[in-house]
This record gives sequence, structure tokens and C-alpha cells, in this order.
Amino acid sequence: MRLSVVIVNYNVRAFLEQALLSVRKAMQGIEGEVWVVDNNSSDDSVPMVRARFPEVRLIANTGNPGFAVANNQAIRQSAGEYVLLLNPDTVVEEDTFRRCLDFMDTHPDAGALGVKLLDGSGVFLPESKRGFPSPWVAFCKTVGLSRIFPKSRLFNGYYLGHLDEHETNPVDVLAGCFMWMRRVALDKAGLLDEAFFMYGEDIDLSYRITQAGYNNYYFPHTRILHYKGESTKKGSLNYVRAFYQAMIIFARKHFSGKRAGLFVLMLQAAIWLRAGLAVLSNAARKVWLPAADAVLIFAGLVLLKDFWANYYYKDPLYFKPPVLWFNFPLYTAVWLLAVWLSGGYDRRYDLGRLLRGIGLGTVLLAAIYGFLDLEYRPSRALLLLGGAWAALSLTALRALLHFAEFRNLHIGQERVKTLVIMGSPEESARVQGLLAQAGVAANVVGTVPAASPGDGARDGLSALVRIFGADEVVFCTRDVPVHDMLDWMQHLGPRISYKTVPDGSRSIIGSSDKNEPGELYTTDIRYRIAQPEQRRNKRVFDLGVCLLILLGLPLALFFFRKTKPLLRHWWQVLPAQKTWVGYAPAPGNDTLPRLAPSVFSPLSGWDNLEIGADMAARLNFLYARDWSVWRDAAVLWRFFR
Repeated sequence: MRLSVVIVNYNVRAFLEQALLSVRKAMQGIEGEVWVVDNNSSDDSVPMVRARFPEVRLIANTGNPGFAVANNQAIRQSAGEYVLLLNPDTVVEEDTFRRCLDFMDTHPDAGALGVKLLDGSGVFLPESKRGFPSPWVAFCKTVGLSRIFPKSRLFNGYYLGHLDEHETNPVDVLAGCFMWMRRVALDKAGLLDEAFFMYGEDIDLSYRITQAGYNNYYFPHTRILHYKGESTKKGSLNYVRAFYQAMIIFARKHFSGKRAGLFVLMLQAAIWLRAGLAVLSNAARKVWLPAADAVLIFAGLVLLKDFWANYYYKDPLYFKPPVLWFNFPLYTAVWLLAVWLSGGYDRRYDLGRLLRGIGLGTVLLAAIYGFLDLEYRPSRALLLLGGAWAALSLTALRALLHFAEFRNLHIGQERVKTLVIMGSPEESARVQGLLAQAGVAANVVGTVPAASPGDGARDGLSALVRIFGADEVVFCTRDVPVHDMLDWMQHLGPRISYKTVPDGSRSIIGSSDKNEPGELYTTDIRYRIAQPEQRRNKRVFDLGVCLLILLGLPLALFFFRKTKPLLRHWWQVLPAQKTWVGYAPAPGNDTLPRLAPSVFSPLSGWDNLEIGADMAARLNFLYARDWSVWRDAAVLWRFFR
């Protein structure tokens, strides 16, 4: 057997489906086998592989042992002369495997091979070729010198910037997303080191292959598409911690003495530095708009105070100092909290959510106002004027931001994307049906027959994109070869987005940023309980019930028998170890969005009814799909009733 392809998957069903379709085409005429190791995915990856790819040898783990362990599971059982480790978020060209076989057969010194990697916009990924992370190389990458001097041998040794991306060269490190290895070299070097959970195992294995007397080659004469960021967001704390901890494991394993100590110390410093930057960056992205809103509201309240004191009370000093350090901060905080709870920061251009939040905040402040001491009740008119100002100023700010981003004032309206589809009329119609079913607002300006840029179609597609200002090009991979698709992406450039539609798939896949997870339009079921704003609302509901229990503790003790479950689980719900309402025990719960263990379920209150496992599973499905605060409240009410 010539080739064994090993793919480790975790919760990227749509991307795995596309990868396997491309692998199926690339394997034609080659004696080989394909292995998929699934690390306990909850997104129907395993049933999809069994249904659509019966030729694939599947290992379905019941837990997530990590990338290295999962690869080793398949490698030990594989039989190919060559072993390819391939990520599930990749697409290979039709002749990729044939070209790699030819190169490896004619270069017996080659122990491993990597190819040219392109991101979802068709842009070359520098990690296609890398150097070993010596202390100096790691230092230059950590402090950003490699980015400042991308072509320098001295400062960009991490990405070997001095080597031409179009030339074949021996390199130190290959990317784990596509790592083609000679079996005899792998036998000498050993399998992946299972001390690495994620990241670093490719560096370690590349290093051991060279120690075994072989070369690693960068081979740019075939390309693959790599949708980066599917397992961990590049800017997240999880990524920073996992990446640099992997580097520390590598340093302790392969360096010794003072060199190892210096390297580990520098990497630990890098963890704190990059973690701090990640925290600041993530915080800035989340708080800049609420901070701007707070400044606008507070400044407006100060101006309204002066105006109302002069206009109505005829006394510039009418309002006492507490209004500045107590009332205005309180008003601002309540309005911002109400906007947040209404989802105004989840969809910043949704004026309905914004105004609903301001309205709810004003009502809440009016209620609070009546309970305040007289010293802290300056003027109800000032509160109402402040609410009006908050609504107007925050709406104006969003209109300004919307114009800066989209160059129009259609604020609050769903932006309609302009699409060009390349493929057959039948596939184009299917794509438009998928877009409609997924609820994606799109204006399809044309369908272009499948063709390569060199077939005379270059001007046609380019003209459509330019004249209509297309936002996206959608490639139907049943009709468009991967080779031609990559040519088009590199020809049109990264200024527009690209999507692919795998043959027979219910999903439209793409990625506009190598540091972010891929984008997915799908007709698969969308669970409300999985949406971030709904999960936040559920958490707020749990905390609200905890607060009510605390306030009503004397009454709860009076009705102890009925409130015993609440009192017993209160301490677990408060820190989010449990949730008040969740799934009932039933088969198939592992395919639903994960929730904390629950105190009650949709079955609570129906104790006298005999409900089978299928009915319980159906209730859990409906609970996850259609969740709302009122559903949780109804379960609690039914329990007490």
C-alpha cells in the first residue's frame, strides 16, 4: 500500500466533509487508505463519515485524548509506505498526492514533506516553511522582529523568510496540517510525542526526523487550502497558553544546561506578555463601545444638569454634588446594563435592541428612584431627559459607526451580500436554495460556468466582481476543480471573500481571516441555547432565581419541603457548577449544545406520566432549539404548582 492518510477531527463536521471529498478525488489511481480519528465530537461528525464515506476507516474516541494521541492511534494501524497527517480544515488539489509521491520516490533523502499552504483568501501562509525555535528565533518571533523584517535570515528564522515561497528547499519544520512522511523515517524517528496535547508536536517530530538522518522538504509545486483557527482562536488565552507551553515542552526535551534554562525562562516571560496582550486586546474589543456609550451618556447628563438648573430652577447651583458622583454613574451603569441584557452589544447596529434596553433601563431607574433617600433624588425630569439623551446619542453613534464601516446609513437593516457563483446552473440553484434556507440575505448577480483563469473566462468573472462590487465568490466544488479555485482566489486577491460548496453538502464554507474560525452558512438545525446572547440570558436567569431565593429565605424555610431542592442546589448554581433547568437524562444528549448539570428538566412536574426515552430526547431537542427564559420559568412554575 502506497499511502495512509490520517485525519484527526473535533467538532468541524462541515470542514471534515469537504476535506474528505477532496481526499477522495486526490486518492484516485493511488493504492491507499484514509483514517479519521474523531475525538468525541458532538456535531454529528461520526454519523456523517459513516454515511457519506464508507471507505474511510473510522476510530470514534469516547473522549478527547489530544492531537498526538489520536494520530498515533491511526498510524499504528495503518499500512502505507507513506503516512500523511492532514487537518480536517484543509482542501487538497486533485494532483497533490500524485505530485508528493513522485517527489518522495525520487528523493530518498526526504523523510518528510510539506506543501504550499494558502488561507481562506488565497494568501500564502508563512508557516508552510519554518525553522527550529532556537532561543534567538523564538525571541525574534515573540517581540515581533520577524514581522518587521519578514525577508531577513537573521530576524525571521521562524518562517525562513529568506527562502523563496516558490522554490523547493530543505527546511527545519513542517506544518502539522499537512505532514507527508516516509514510513521508514517515521519508524526511526518514532511516533508523535503524546506529551504534546495540541501544538508543538509537528516541531518535535520534524526535529526527530532530521536527527534520524533525513531531510524535511518544503515542496511548493502543489497547494492546499487551510482554514486556520478551527480548533482554537489565535488571539485567545487558550491558544497563547497551549502554544507556548508546547514550546516549553520542546525546549526541555531537546535543549540542556543554561541554554534550556534561558529558553524556558524566555518562553515563560512570553506567555505572560502574550497573555497580557491577549487579555488587553480582547477586553478592548469588548468594552470600547460600552465605554464610548458611557462617556456620551455621562457627558450628556452633565450638560442636561446645567441646562435644567438654569432653565427650570433659575439657579446654576441647584443640583448638589451627589448628583455627579452618585446619580449620574448609577444612571449610566443601569442603562448600559439594560442595553447589554437586551443584546444591544451582541448586534451593535440593531436599534430595536438598543432602544429596548434604554427603555427598560429608564423604567428600572424610575423604580429605583422612589426608594432613594431624598438627598439622592435630584429631579425626575433629569432622569427622563437623560433617557431621551441616551437613546438619541447612542443611536447617533451607531449611525456614525455604520457609515464609517459600510458608507451608508441603512442602519438596522440586514446587509445584503453581493455574490457571484461559479458552477453549473444546477449547483447554482442549489446554492441559492441553501442560502435561503440558512437565512442569509444575498443578492446573486450572476452564475459563471466552471473555468480556469487561463481559459478566457478571466475577464468575465473579474468584470462581474468589479462592476457589481461583489462581496463574495462561491465555488461549487462539484464543478470547479480545487486547482482552478485556488488559481481564481490568487488572481482576484483577498479583497473579497470566498466560499466553497462541497458536492452534496448542506453547508457553504469559507474563511476571511486566518486568525479567526471559518465562516459557515448551513441549513443544519440552529439551537437557540447555543447562541452567546441566549446563554448569557440563561445565566442571568439562574442568578436572578438565586437572588430571589436569598431574598425570600424566611418564606422558603416555611415551605421547606417544596423548596428543599432549591436550597440544596443554590450553592452549586451560583458559581455556574449547575443550572436550574437543563436536559433530562436521555439518549442523544451528547449531540445537543452542552449545558451544566441541571436541577430540573423539561420533564419536571410530570412525575406521574410515563415518558419513554424517545419522548425525553424529543423534549430535550425542542428545549435546546427553542429555548427562552420563559421556558425555564415555566419549568420552575410547574414544579411548584
